[in-house]
Amino acid sequence: MNRTLVRLLEDRAAELRDRHGISFRITGIASRTLGWIADPSGLTLTPQVLELKGRDFSRAVTGADSGAALATDVKTWLAAADHIRAALDHGAHAITANKGPIVHAYRELRDLAASKGKRFLFESTVMDGVPIFSLFDQLPAIHLQGFHGILNSTTNVILSQMEQGLTFEEALKKAQELGIAETDATHDIDGWDATVKTAALITVLMDVPVKLDQIQREGIRDLTPQAVRTAKRDGWPFKLVCRARRTSSSGKPSVEVSIGPEKVLSTQPMAKIAGASSYIYFETDIFPGLAITEENPGLYATAYGLLADFIRAATE
Repeated sequence: MNRTLVRLLEDRAAELRDRHGISFRITGIASRTLGWIADPSGLTLTPQVLELKGRDFSRAVTGADSGAALATDVKTWLAAADHIRAALDHGAHAITANKGPIVHAYRELRDLAASKGKRFLFESTVMDGVPIFSLFDQLPAIHLQGFHGILNSTTNVILSQMEQGLTFEEALKKAQELGIAETDATHDIDGWDATVKTAALITVLMDVPVKLDQIQREGIRDLTPQAVRTAKRDGWPFKLVCRARRTSSSGKPSVEVSIGPEKVLSTQPMAKIAGASSYIYFETDIFPGLAITEENPGLYATAYGLLADFIRAATE
């Protein structure tokens, strides 16, 4: 995805300069397995650099301030929230496509960014680059009552393939061949990816902190091909559905949340979401229903969310 972002930046360089007054240079590249390279004066983006090949990246740091600017080392790259915190502490905007920091440290990072006069942005964490979080920035004083939708493309592809006659294992292999499912797709199949995305939406848009272990979660692992095909034939196809609704407990705001396979009436919009597509339906006090559908996003979709956040950080 990051290589795609670099290509998108280069492709849009003239537009960024002429329309938004933005020029840029890439000063660092990191890999969890190979380490990192940084140069405050800018890196020459050769294919070898973009692929992180042919260099000892753990020692390829130039410039006296590089280490201080990163405020971390290779051993702590997996601590995403720490990296965001370090960036903000050192006076940089922070943009991420990582859902974890949103669920576990959103309020702290939001408040830190505000105190530093910087932006903490994360549009690509849910539904690629579709403007979900920024949409609500444009809807001030609106109250989100709940939402439901399909937020995990891997399970949606698997269910679509099973409807066409494949076994679960064959459908998973097909999703992996398409580059949609990881080699180890447990996180998707058991509903964890959808759970984390749902928790991120609740935390940010409903302003109610939620712990992952408080969310009722069920994946698609136990659905049989026969059950999936029968449900499709009868007009009630299975979908892995995320649901959240605002409630009140002892006078405190709370949210009822569930993630799990549901039969959806075929005439409903959500039932028509197939393949790698995603869907979300918001219920607000002003707009009773506000739906967004993302149809089979391509490689550039998530990178575009990062680019859009970059433009917001640089111009607002």
